[in-house]
Amino acid sequence: MVNESKLEQSLPFQVRRLSRYFVAEVTGVDLSQPLSPSCAQALADTLAEHEVLVFPNQDLSREDLMRFGRYFGELTVHPFAENDEKVPELIVFDNQEGNPPVLTDRWHSDETYRECPPLGTMLYSKIVPEIGGDTCFSSMSAAYEALSERMQQFLSGLEAVHDFASFKYLFPDTEEGKRQLRGCEERFPPMSHPVVRVHPVTGKKALFVNPHYTRFIKGMEERESRELLDRLFRATSVLEYQYRHHWQPNTVVFWDNRSVQHAAVHDYYPQRRFMERVTVKGDRPFGAEPAAKAEELRKFKVAQYDHNDARRAIRQFERDQEPQIS
Repeated sequence: MVNESKLEQSLPFQVRRLSRYFVAEVTGVDLSQPLSPSCAQALADTLAEHEVLVFPNQDLSREDLMRFGRYFGELTVHPFAENDEKVPELIVFDNQEGNPPVLTDRWHSDETYRECPPLGTMLYSKIVPEIGGDTCFSSMSAAYEALSERMQQFLSGLEAVHDFASFKYLFPDTEEGKRQLRGCEERFPPMSHPVVRVHPVTGKKALFVNPHYTRFIKGMEERESRELLDRLFRATSVLEYQYRHHWQPNTVVFWDNRSVQHAAVHDYYPQRRFMERVTVKGDRPFGAEPAAKAEELRKFKVAQYDHNDARRAIRQFERDQEPQIS
């Protein structure tokens, strides 16, 4: 294995670790200027290795931020965020009195309700509050590595179901609101992802469940599923695997959505906190093992409900759907 310090010495920028398990500060690169292909690739590799990159003292326009994001992939549009009217790929968080922050204070990986959740996210600070407004990160690869071998084996092959239910409060209880909600439910049906995700670059394994979007373990009895997820959700609380970023103006933080979770601290309101964000498209998560078989995950007191068994009872909703004979 090549010594990490030697690798970092050959980079076209400087890297300084900010915590034991993950996070690094990157200096010596001006993100307001175009990057060479080799520099962009070196940054992608550094992100995969350190999971969160902090770029201080960057004076960027929104065009600069979006150009920087595109070096790593296609920019996506968040369907439930405060997107710019003319440039929907750009999210604008202008939180101040009258526009409080919502939902971002829960631990999560971004948009895991998608078939292909984002590769990563870039957040740029323009106006920061005098007190508060930090963003917390937790390494899910470090959390996985800390699990016992027995627990790692148990989690291997498990899948969890994710959805966007946390955002449903955004839809008003009106006919138009219900129509919009039905449209989003069709666009973003519940999605299954491995509980333990393999990073496509490093090959490291990471826990890939979060309390914001993960609902249950696929195929598992509800009580067991809830107890297991509650335990896995608490992995973010281990202090050694956390990093708390205190914002200064003109800072870019780029995090790897494949291996970390984050949460924003809402302790600054009603002070103003003005941030811009772009999100880079990712690929479909995969695990190291095939999905677990249903019979391994659950025992039934009686035979399982079989939609195709002609002997089963007909339910009222099925009768309601039968064509009416005039």
